[in-house]
Parts: sequence; C-alpha cells; structure tokens
Amino acid sequence: MPFDPGFLNDLDKWGRFFRYPFPLISMKIFATFLLAAATLTTSIPQTSAAEAVPPFIVQSHRGAGVLAAENTIAAFELGWGLGTIPEADIRTTSDGVIVAFHDADFARVVHGADEALKKKGVQDVTFDELSKLEVGAESPQGFQKRHVSSMADIFAIMKARPERRLYLDIKQVSLPTLAALAKQHEVAPQVILASTKLEVIHEWKTLLPDSHTLHWMGGTEESLRERIESLKRTGFPDITQVQIHVREKKGTTGWTAIEPSEAFLKSVGPELKKRGILFQSLPWGANSPGIYERLLELGVESFATDHPDVVMPLMRKHHGQ
Repeated sequence: MPFDPGFLNDLDKWGRFFRYPFPLISMKIFATFLLAAATLTTSIPQTSAAEAVPPFIVQSHRGAGVLAAENTIAAFELGWGLGTIPEADIRTTSDGVIVAFHDADFARVVHGADEALKKKGVQDVTFDELSKLEVGAESPQGFQKRHVSSMADIFAIMKARPERRLYLDIKQVSLPTLAALAKQHEVAPQVILASTKLEVIHEWKTLLPDSHTLHWMGGTEESLRERIESLKRTGFPDITQVQIHVREKKGTTGWTAIEPSEAFLKSVGPELKKRGILFQSLPWGANSPGIYERLLELGVESFATDHPDVVMPLMRKHHGQ
C-alpha cells in the first residue's frame, strides 16, 4: 500500500490520541522520513514478471532450445526471460578455462570452420582462440553470430539474482574446479548438475552439498527399468531430479505411441514423488502441446525442451496461472 502524504495533516489528531511525548515538529520530521523511505522502496528495481519463478520447472535445452544460438549468453538470457531454467553444457579449453559448449568438435555450430577446424574441439584450443570463433551455425536459417562465453562470465550475471538458475550438463571438466567457480560467484544454490553418471553426481554433492542434481537417462524401456530398480534399492542417493528421455513412435497414421511405454512412465512418478524427487521428461523433438499434455497425465511434473515457447504457456495453464 502506498504511503499517504495526507498523514502529515493529521498529526495533531494522532498526537493527542496517543499523547505522543515528543514535540509536533519531531513527528513531522519523522513522518517526512517515512514518506521518503516509502518512495525510495518503490523505486528499487524488482524482478520482471517474465523472470518471476513459476511454480514448476521447465528446462530450456542448451540455453533456449531452437530459439537462439545454443550455449550463448543470449540463449541463457532468453531462457530466463521465458521463466525457464536454461541448460549449459560444460567443457574446458586447453588452458583451463571452463566454458559453455555442447559438441566434442566444431563441425556443427562454428560459422566458416574449415575441415581442419571442424575436427578440433574446445579441449584443443585456448580460450583466446575459442573466443575468436563465431557460433550459431546449427540452425538451417542461421542464428545471429555469437561468441562462446566462459562460465565465469555466465555465473557473474547470475550472482545476486536467485531467480536465475542453471542446469550444468557435464561434458569435460574438473568437478572441483567447477564447484570452486560456483562458490566464488556465490551461485552454488542456483545450479543443478546434470549427469547420466551416478559417480559424477555423488562427487558433486560432496563438493557442493547445497546444490541440486539431475540424473538423466535414455535407452530402451528394459534398460530404464533396470536403472530405476537399482536406484530404488539404494534410495536414489544424492539425486534431486530424474529425467527420462521419451521418443514418439511413428506409425502409418502418425504419432501413435511413446517410448518408453505409458505404463512404465506412470509407474515411475509415484516412486519419485514419495522421495521428494522431481520427475522430468525430455520428449525429443516435440514441438506441439499434445505429447507434453499426455506426459502430464502420466505423472510427469517437469520438462526439458527445445521448444520452451510451446511448453511454458501449456505449463502455466496446467498450473492455473
């Protein structure tokens, strides 16, 4: 509620009512101070509505999915602006700088790479050399050319912005060095380490106990069932989120089924929920609401997606926003 300047005109009445012991002029000075403080408070920048934390989690795959050049600051800014949690893929240059870059080589995303450069990767170049490359070539129509960013620069724009969270998909990096960098920038509670390897998750939780983890898994239903059963026996140690990859199975009349099966996915949800573990799914390539709505009905609570512009309106509607 805004401060009412008319309060100043009622000081005599308030003073008599409370038998205020100080002179009237002191009350006027005090009230003027309150008015100034209220005005200052309303001028403090607030989190934008777009970046307000929603009551659900949508992971923007590789930053902002297909909407921006992957693993760039532009993609992360867009992902946060949509209300999602972007994902960064983590690699290390030859001189030890940790960066956001997905592929093992430069063939797919670097503009104008010659045949020799296409065969190289982040680990083969210094950060200075990497910084000169232009990325964003992965889109058929071509994204605006961008440059690779260090994780230090990315963490810097997250610091003191708790609404800005980030998935860290481990590709090639020293976990102690990455954890130290997160601590240095005071973003440890904002990062979610993502790995398919349990030993990586366990090591990370010893380094940053207050951070979250996502254990992702894909493959056949049989292999997924075995992995879930093994985790049930051990109590899902150090895992706060589980992500299962889903693919639509195309029949002669269109998309007719999903893999793994609906029955399997429906059985996983209660197991995770009773342990307080978030159930996330990545439906590969899904760019229409239908598959996401279907997965919500099966108990999936969260999504990773290349199409956050499709998923966010659906999730807001699902949660009554």
